[in-house]
Amino acid sequence: MALIVQKYGGTSVGDLDRIAHVARRVKATREAGNEVVVVLSAMGGETDRLLEMAHQVSAHPARRELDVLLATGEQVSIALLCMSLANERCAARSFTGGQARIRTDTSHTRARIEEIDVNAISRALTAGEVAVVAGFQGIDQDGNITTLGRGGSDTTAVALAAALGAEECQIYTDVDGVYTSDPRVVPDARRMDTVTYEEMLELASLGAKVLQIRAVEFASKYNVTLRVLSSFEEGPGTLITSEDATMEKPLISGVAFNQDEAKLTVKGVPDRPGIAAALLGPIAEANIDIDMIVQNVSEDGTTDMTFTVHRRDYQAAFELLDRHARNLDAAAVTGDDRIAKISLVGVGMRSHAGIAARMFEALAAESINIQMISTSEIKISVVVDEKYLELGVRALHAAFGLAEQPPRNQAVKS
Repeated sequence: MALIVQKYGGTSVGDLDRIAHVARRVKATREAGNEVVVVLSAMGGETDRLLEMAHQVSAHPARRELDVLLATGEQVSIALLCMSLANERCAARSFTGGQARIRTDTSHTRARIEEIDVNAISRALTAGEVAVVAGFQGIDQDGNITTLGRGGSDTTAVALAAALGAEECQIYTDVDGVYTSDPRVVPDARRMDTVTYEEMLELASLGAKVLQIRAVEFASKYNVTLRVLSSFEEGPGTLITSEDATMEKPLISGVAFNQDEAKLTVKGVPDRPGIAAALLGPIAEANIDIDMIVQNVSEDGTTDMTFTVHRRDYQAAFELLDRHARNLDAAAVTGDDRIAKISLVGVGMRSHAGIAARMFEALAAESINIQMISTSEIKISVVVDEKYLELGVRALHAAFGLAEQPPRNQAVKS
């Protein structure tokens, strides 16, 4: 008997009909001879509704009380699913984060899981029940309710799968897997049969919203096999596993992009030790994340430094940078909040040369100018003008043949 953890997101439990559909799917998994643990998000839109109410009451609600409020969304979902499972004559028991003994640190609204005591869930499974667990929440060492931040139900599911030694953690959502690019931009994008943890982490960090980054990190750390599936149609989905579990690695797995980017440039900064820290330190202290960084040193003893931030942080970062740059005798500060980042991702890059040149040639053929370049072992990212985003993504998708079906046995689990 295999143990399967299934997670259903907000759209999957968006109304009573969908909850009933999930109940039938869970029952089918149970009747196939599996033990089943289900992790649920709040019903679609419920967390936003609760947040809106909180901010109507208080401009700055206490984080502890916000967690108490937000945790109710998942409690509604788990109770309704257990009732629906009862209608299907499938025994089930609901667990809040506290009842499931999911212990976290004390960082309200963004807590991290420290340990899970699975005894209560294991007893339910031994009794033949489906364990239905509230995602997104836990308790700290003092018994306070905590929440894990947006997308935290994915992390709950993976953590439970790791703690219980599950055969597979299935993430049910409104898409039927992970695609080579966004089908809304690239109509012939292909669903991937298999993708590695590393590739999924890169894709998630670059804007693919299929899985939460922390959940993928957790799965990689504890070697939890993930599968992304659709709640609304049958299919094999996409398996997310270790690189060692795949055979021939595809050269490029996908083309990701992020339109929520802005860049800032400090020109003519004296080229001396400590300048980068003096410029970027205040940005970090303001909790503004910096992504790509490029520095060019000129012959006159000055340097130009360019870096990217999230578009929502552009104005605040510009003002901070302008103020500190003047104190460092910089020549000027310029910015552009109409850029986009396009990235090639694939573990096959490790063993193949010439990927960057091929990427640049494909963009040049479309007269797309590259403003910045960043590379890692399995990723190449470029910054381009926002107006060329879709053209660039489609050009790269075609240039690397991602719409074509992969060779037989390219990604078979060993």
